[in-house]
Amino acid sequence: MLTTNKQILAATAFFFLCHAPLFAQEQQKSSPNVVLIVADDLGYRELGCFGQKLIKTPNLDQLAKEGMRFTHHYSGNAVCAPSRCVLMTGKHPGHAWVRNNSEMKPEGQQPIPASEITIAELLKKRGYATGAFGKWGLGGPGSVGEPLQQGFDHFFGYNCQRHAHSYYPSYLWSDNLRIKLNNQPPVDGHASFAKDDDRSDPRSYDQFKGIDYAPDRINAQAIEFITKNKDRPFFLYYPTIVPHVALHVPDEELQQYRMLGWNDPPFTKEGGYGYTPHFTPRAAYAAMITRMDRYIGNVLKTLDELQLTDNTIVIFSSDNGTTHLKDEVDYDFFHSVGELRGLKGSLYEGGIRVPTIVRWPGRTPKESVCDFVSGFEDWMPTILNCIGHSEDLPKGIDGHNLVPQILGEQTAPREFLYREFAGYGGQHSIRSGDWKAIRTKMNSGNRELELYNLATDPSEANNVAKQHPDVLAKLDALMTSQHIELEELRAGQ
Repeated sequence: MLTTNKQILAATAFFFLCHAPLFAQEQQKSSPNVVLIVADDLGYRELGCFGQKLIKTPNLDQLAKEGMRFTHHYSGNAVCAPSRCVLMTGKHPGHAWVRNNSEMKPEGQQPIPASEITIAELLKKRGYATGAFGKWGLGGPGSVGEPLQQGFDHFFGYNCQRHAHSYYPSYLWSDNLRIKLNNQPPVDGHASFAKDDDRSDPRSYDQFKGIDYAPDRINAQAIEFITKNKDRPFFLYYPTIVPHVALHVPDEELQQYRMLGWNDPPFTKEGGYGYTPHFTPRAAYAAMITRMDRYIGNVLKTLDELQLTDNTIVIFSSDNGTTHLKDEVDYDFFHSVGELRGLKGSLYEGGIRVPTIVRWPGRTPKESVCDFVSGFEDWMPTILNCIGHSEDLPKGIDGHNLVPQILGEQTAPREFLYREFAGYGGQHSIRSGDWKAIRTKMNSGNRELELYNLATDPSEANNVAKQHPDVLAKLDALMTSQHIELEELRAGQ
């Protein structure tokens, strides 16, 4: 019997109608998963693959061998909340809503507005399961800035940065529910010795230890999220609270460093300033970073076991440089920022240039290095390009697509990378090529601009502003053009 064209068309239409859900499902599975891990206050030289000699980070070192190290990558800002705002919204600090750590009562930080579009919202629009695990800091419970209002299907961890100062809290948030932890009483991240406590007795420090270690809980939830969503594309945002002080770490992790015989004077918190005391602070800090590396290893192992590795982009970075609290974190002993100048809270290199690794199997050249100047604002356009939906990019973002760099291609350098920070005296800086201009103490009326050539002076030790007035004038004008007052942003909502 002869088949007519109408019969063929009808049969074809029926076939596609029946199988369309399967085609859509297969297409969705092929979309790469995205794992974005952000350490808290991790310095530029605190990973083995970035030159660290004393702290063990085998999983991140292996990740670097399998992927690419970004050696000129900049966090969004010099402290937590404004840095994370840049990361989530793709806008540099002169255009972003959050520009300092502004605490809101009773819990949380300044919320990003509902009008802001986050990476999570864009990926959720494309069918991704979205989960955040760790520290949020961009809007307290019940605000428009909380994770569930900013594109995340699930959140587990600390909403508030101050709450995250303790690794042994009484509760964590699971979406909108408080989950009780077995720390009764909880360990206050800023607790001190009683007047008569013996600072020389290691047993006196046991009061600053808890039972239920919150990062263990967070890591387990991140693993569960991957497992639950293994059959669909997912976006795992993992802003771990490690290694931000207080110096809290389980004894089983601490022991390997206590045995090394470091001359490790106790942190006793004399004068009442800082976080909780610790008998062996150097060993504790090293153990915390190794513990973080172990958590990341658990994530990578889960991807392997579920055969997701080849279709998953893994990005690792830090929200700013090493803390400036030297009695607690001996950054000189660990050579935490290496040759760089500055620490957390500073727009000098050590405060904002951070260790960054990207692995995209089959695409990123193994054991490769990228010296392209990049920053947190770049991850939004980069991730959207990776999943094939750059057309979704919101207007007004400042990020650059880093996919060519991730693939090992050489491209023209960006024109500039701008940073400003209202805290720690008021600062702003700009990098263009090898030139970097920075102004500090602005809240005291300082207008003097410093100039450094990072190619010949990575330590920012030799201010050459007087020798290059033309370069200085150009960078000063660029900086001025990149700052928008918050009042203007609010008026434009």
